[in-house]
Amino acid sequence: MDNHLQTALAPPLAIRAGERVQFGQLYGSSFGLLISAAARAHPGIVLVATPDTPNASRLEEELRFYNRGDDAIPILNFPDWETLPYDTFSPYQDIISERLATLYRLPQLERGILILPIATLMHRLAPRGYIEGGSLMLDVGDTLPLEAMRRRLEQNGYQCVSQVMEHGDFAVRGSLLDLYPMGSKSPYRIELFDDEVESIRTFDVESQRSEEQVAQIRLLPAREFPLNEEAVKHFRQAYREQFEGDPQKSVVYRDVSEGLAPPGIEYYLPLFFAQTATLFDYLPRQTWLFTLEGCDEAAEAFHAEYLERFAIAQYHLDHPPLPPQRLFLEVQELFAALKGYPRAQLQHFELHEVRHGVNFATARPPSLALEGRSSDPSAALRRFVGEFTGRILFSAESAGRREALLETLRGCDIHPTAVESWHEFIGGTAKIAVTVAPLESGLLLREPAIAVIAESQLYGEQVMQRRRRRSRNRQRDPDAVVRNLAELQLGAPVVHEDHGVGRYLGLQKLTLGEEETEFLTLEYAGGDKLYVPVVSLHLISRYTGAAPESTPLHKLGSGQWEKAKRKASEKIRDVAAELLEIYARREARQGHSYPIDHTQYAAFAAGFPFALSSLAFAL
Repeated sequence: MDNHLQTALAPPLAIRAGERVQFGQLYGSSFGLLISAAARAHPGIVLVATPDTPNASRLEEELRFYNRGDDAIPILNFPDWETLPYDTFSPYQDIISERLATLYRLPQLERGILILPIATLMHRLAPRGYIEGGSLMLDVGDTLPLEAMRRRLEQNGYQCVSQVMEHGDFAVRGSLLDLYPMGSKSPYRIELFDDEVESIRTFDVESQRSEEQVAQIRLLPAREFPLNEEAVKHFRQAYREQFEGDPQKSVVYRDVSEGLAPPGIEYYLPLFFAQTATLFDYLPRQTWLFTLEGCDEAAEAFHAEYLERFAIAQYHLDHPPLPPQRLFLEVQELFAALKGYPRAQLQHFELHEVRHGVNFATARPPSLALEGRSSDPSAALRRFVGEFTGRILFSAESAGRREALLETLRGCDIHPTAVESWHEFIGGTAKIAVTVAPLESGLLLREPAIAVIAESQLYGEQVMQRRRRRSRNRQRDPDAVVRNLAELQLGAPVVHEDHGVGRYLGLQKLTLGEEETEFLTLEYAGGDKLYVPVVSLHLISRYTGAAPESTPLHKLGSGQWEKAKRKASEKIRDVAAELLEIYARREARQGHSYPIDHTQYAAFAAGFPFALSSLAFAL
């Protein structure tokens, strides 16, 4: 990182437990930049508490952008269960897997950044001994009695299945053990020679094909609580001590007694252990805390929420609730625990009293929205680029979005240099550059003068939402969808989902009944016009085929576009049928096994995801 930039953002690190500082005037994505700089300077763990899960996700994306480079610090996420207190359904296995992996790594991690919502920090957890005792390192050459391993996996909550598909699954086929450990990015195929581990390979859950060979794997428990015989016995005794009446009337008690994990069992976690822990018990001594603005209020709100839901849950006789103090930290307990660490509070607004804080040289990122209905849509952007004396970095969410952004910028006579990362931009000399980064907010530094312009500043929306909420039409290429009128250039070819390729002629106001409405005007072959309401912009995609001036247009009402789509669908079904035949032949070969996911191929045959713009060009 540039020395001048590093000096401008270097935070004054608190070094004594209980010491607290405030950082203000942090606008845009400067939270991520500041925390990244602090993590590089701090010889330990940096824990960042956010008001909620969306803020945690947004900050994680910022950190992964500003923290890239040769000296990047590991980033860990401890996700919330994403269930409400006392809910009667359980979190997704992927969430549990990530939580277990973080709990395992934390005590032995020398440096890193841990992000989590403040409410998640208030949950009581399994003790460290359970996580460490339920983990296993397996190396090639180790002795592994298969039946004993099967029993151990089942006792630790793993499920024996015919085909491994998700975290917590395992399957035994002859001398092969397929296993998807919690906390692992990939499942493993362990090949045994008698009781010796001969090889360990990753494999793909869709095709079931073996991939890369590895030397070792790490196994974590399948859940945040045990379900072995001893744990079930402890649960039954603790349940009878906690609740009056006949325990057999409770579905929770009956299921656990049979070794099952009923939905919502996570809110009975303390009954499996003699004593619970909190995340603070997993943190190394060299830990520094960051809390974002709004965390104190969010902690108070969560405290009120779990008290309210406890009052309601008391009427569920088959799911009697544990007292809140057994499951959660109270607000006073949380703040008392926070005082045991050096702590920094981050906020956007400027600090007026800076004796115990620091204001930074950042400003609010400017609004540079491209006004599609204006006669000069890019006026604000061109004015900013012309007047800004520093360096500018544009960010696009994906490679496809970057190409769309470059097209828009070329129309504004702005020609940025492509860079791979923030650190490449800082280390380079380009006055204006563009990169791929899913930032929701830009950045404006005063000293040194640097501006990061995110897509949301140009298109007036949070483009990150597309990654969390797919388009209603799953057969369209999300990078080709037009999200803002300013993305369209006059005369550019576009693709209408129902009518095919036409040419964009601009906006036109038409009166329907007594209301005046804006329409996009599209020209088709033969000079035919199609008027599309602005509210139906989601039906329009960019054309990504031949040169714009030589694009072949479709004829309205000719059926040409319907025939093209039908022809493409037939080709897709033919390809799917060929693939099924190939896999069927492989399955029939002596000594070979290539499991087929017929559901997956049926879905493939029903409609392979494709971009309408590419389809128009191909056919």
